[in-house]
Amino acid sequence: MAKELLKGNVAIAEAAIRAGLQAYFGYPITPQTELLEWMSARMPELGRAFVQAESELGAINMVYGAACTGARVMTSSSSPGVSLMMEGISYIAGTELPAVIVDVMRGGPGLGNIAPAQADYNQIVHGGGHGDYNLLVLAPSSVQEAVDLTVLAFDLAEKYRTIVVVLLDGSLGQMMEPAELPPMKPLKTAYPEWAARGEPGDSRRVLSSIYLDPPAEEVANVRILNRWKEVEANEVRYKEYMLEDAKIAVVGFGTSGRVALSAARAARAEGIPVGLLRPVTLNPFPNKQIERLAETVDSILVVEMNAGQMLEDVLRDVKGRVPVEFFARVGGIVPLPDEILNEIRRMASQPLSTTGHPRDRWLKRMPQIMA
Repeated sequence: MAKELLKGNVAIAEAAIRAGLQAYFGYPITPQTELLEWMSARMPELGRAFVQAESELGAINMVYGAACTGARVMTSSSSPGVSLMMEGISYIAGTELPAVIVDVMRGGPGLGNIAPAQADYNQIVHGGGHGDYNLLVLAPSSVQEAVDLTVLAFDLAEKYRTIVVVLLDGSLGQMMEPAELPPMKPLKTAYPEWAARGEPGDSRRVLSSIYLDPPAEEVANVRILNRWKEVEANEVRYKEYMLEDAKIAVVGFGTSGRVALSAARAARAEGIPVGLLRPVTLNPFPNKQIERLAETVDSILVVEMNAGQMLEDVLRDVKGRVPVEFFARVGGIVPLPDEILNEIRRMASQPLSTTGHPRDRWLKRMPQIMA
């Protein structure tokens, strides 16, 4: 199929529809509203379910109910809206149901602004809601990758009976790029044996996250954990660029990784041996790949559009074996390639401090960066 010029939000919506989405529930919030708007026209046109809920709380609980039927279901929102969904997300996880959530991140905390940021990393990657569970998290860095990962999200959700989050920032949701959409899949007609379909002749099926008996809750928790171990063993995804002979490695996801790649290529043109590792799955995180980097490079630069949330995961895997530096723009500001290039030049030209936390050293440099 030929490529089309598509806005990120629209591309994700249409990709989900072509992946066999049967029911969408959502509530408008910038910068993801175009996704909901596209669904509002296309889903009824195709005879599928679309509901604009009264709130994000309503939307996630509608997803919960529809997921119990085994249908392909989805919601989308942005940072404060996703925060409101956390209780429902925990209920879906506890009931072991497949569902897809798209989070188009914006500046915060609080109501913040509608500019792009990556500050939802902790609430999405490290759980957010109560209890022991993991979300499988996919982080695209282009409109095409957003399309591909959205299709993949539904397959992974069903394979592991889990929630899969497509996590991107507002710049990817709003930007337009050429992308190729997948062919339209037929809607599913066969459903898993656990699904509560209410079909004539079906046995009674009860789906719930309530385990009043602690030993039964423990069994459920262990079952969920063992399923997650399968995810960790089979679903780690990442992209590597120019790392074969790199002495400096940059680590960044989504838009930060995309901008960092431009900076790394510019540094290479200046003779600085730098490469990039871009995690595609943020959970499971590419721990082993980061550990291997720490054995082959002289230093690592973590680039984010938050105050160092992924940085903590990188530091855990590096284990102090090489210096780690940090660079970010926060509050809805996208870092520029030249800003990251300046950090790479600094790291290549002077001894690096290992005193204190990388975030603290970055904060000391912030007055010059903001100027």
